[in-house]
Amino acid sequence: MRIVVDDLSGPETAEFLEEHVSQMRSLTPPESKHALDLDSLRKPGTTFWSAFDGDVLVGCCALKQLDPLHAELKSMRTRPVRRRSGVASRLLEHVLGEATGMGFARVSLETGSADFFRPARGLYEKFGFEFCEPFADYTHDPNSVFMTRKL
Repeated sequence: MRIVVDDLSGPETAEFLEEHVSQMRSLTPPESKHALDLDSLRKPGTTFWSAFDGDVLVGCCALKQLDPLHAELKSMRTRPVRRRSGVASRLLEHVLGEATGMGFARVSLETGSADFFRPARGLYEKFGFEFCEPFADYTHDPNSVFMTRKL
């Protein structure tokens, strides 16, 4: 698997992210949806990575700078047919290494509280993330869970 910084210009990436946003909309009420669209992911301070198996896009993840020492994990997604095959673990390991190299001391994330998101929460716990209070502009929301990890 090859993980690369992606400028979000390719149609395959756009389609992959649209599937992600559509799925999040189907699972989460609009007021609790925090998935970023392409324009938001292209803003300064956000780095986006795509994971390829050969020429096939199998996963993605982004890191959004919140302040000089704190970043947020965004847009973590694995192609559905590749779930539980190690793609997410490889991506998360890569992005956490990159975050350390960028000088961040902490990475936090928001994910869903529904059962659908249980595997994601388990993955984050496996990588040392702990549950925390809302951070940045987030507020308490029964549809959200917040996690953080020191680097």
